[in-house]
Formats: sequence, C-alpha cells, structure tokens
Amino acid sequence: MKKILKIFNNSKVKMVIILSFLLFIYTSICAFSYAQEVSKDISNSVFRLHVLANSDSKEDQDLKYKVRDNLLSYMNEICANCKNKEEAISLVEEHKENFKQIALDTIHNEGYSYDVNINIGNFEFPTKNYGDISLPAGYYDALRVEIGKAQGQNWWCVMFPPLCFVDISSGVVPEDSKETLEESLSEEEFALVSEDSNLDIQFKFKILEFFNQNGFFTAKK
Repeated sequence: MKKILKIFNNSKVKMVIILSFLLFIYTSICAFSYAQEVSKDISNSVFRLHVLANSDSKEDQDLKYKVRDNLLSYMNEICANCKNKEEAISLVEEHKENFKQIALDTIHNEGYSYDVNINIGNFEFPTKNYGDISLPAGYYDALRVEIGKAQGQNWWCVMFPPLCFVDISSGVVPEDSKETLEESLSEEEFALVSEDSNLDIQFKFKILEFFNQNGFFTAKK
C-alpha cells in the first residue's frame, strides 16, 4: 500500500494521470458531439412508419401487416415524386385522414371492429436493418398507427426514402431509395448506415448506438 501511495505521490505519475484523465474527458466529449450531430443528420433525412398491432395474437399480427401493406401502397402513390422528407411529411399531414380511413377500411374488411389512432410525431426507434441499410437507434419523425389497444408487437420501417419496399428474398434496398438517402447525408454518414463499410466506420456506428441506446439524446419535440 505504501509503495502504491509513493507511486501516486510522484509528480511525473500525477501528471500522467491528470493528462490521461483530461484526454479521456476530451475524447468522450468529441465522441458525444460527433454522435449527436450524426444522429441529428440521419434523423432529419428520413420519415418512418410505426405500426402497433392490437395484440400479439396471430390474427392481430396478420391484420397489422395487411394494414401496413395498404398504408405503404397509398404512401408510395402520393409521395412518388417527393424530393425530401419535408415534402413527404407535408403530404402525409395533408392526407392524414385518408391514411386513417384506409387503415379502418382494411380492418373492417377483414372482419374486425378495432378503432385506429394515427399521429405524426417524433418517436423513439431501436436500431433496425433494412436490407443493406442500418439505421441507428434514436428519435425519428414518423407516422404512428395504433390498431385497437395497440398492445401487440411493433412494425418499423422507413416511408421516406421508401426503404419499406425491400425485396425480402434478396435483402436489397432499391438503388433509387439509397440514392435519395445518400443525397441527404454526408459521405461518412451514408457510409455509417451502409452495410459495405470498413472497421473504422463500424466502430463509429457502435459509438452512435451507445449514446442513443443509453438515453444521452432526447426527443426533439
């Protein structure tokens, strides 16, 4: 114990400890600032869809997917020429009641009487993979569709750019969707969300995940 105390009383050792601590603080601040800025840029580039089923029963889960398919079909129809996220949100706001009616019609046509609650807001999402694109956990603007009691499993996707239309059999996102996303992000930010990235980029993605998943960033609204 005395030897340890003697070591710590050494002025050079003290200086090394202080410098190491300051370096750790500086690195942490830089990592946090980087993750916060990148998370904001990615969040500002996409508009997502969040559908909650009435329950986890097979019937309610199957219904959730039918509602999803019809909503996405309509979204693709009205937002086919959208150039950015703001345009997509504006159109969805304008046609919000149509989205609700489509969901209700789908539910009723399937023999159910659930009500539907639809909101456009800023919601928390986990890390999700869409083919060869991965979006980190965080808060994103989204159309949230709650079916019935909304106590079932979630379904998450991206309405703009239309990453929802992934070919499940191949797991590949359409090139035009990736191009739209790429135009909204810096070269490094797009590399962060792309599967084809080097170890340095993958490490930065893990940093981004760490700060998001541990609640360092809060909702914008």
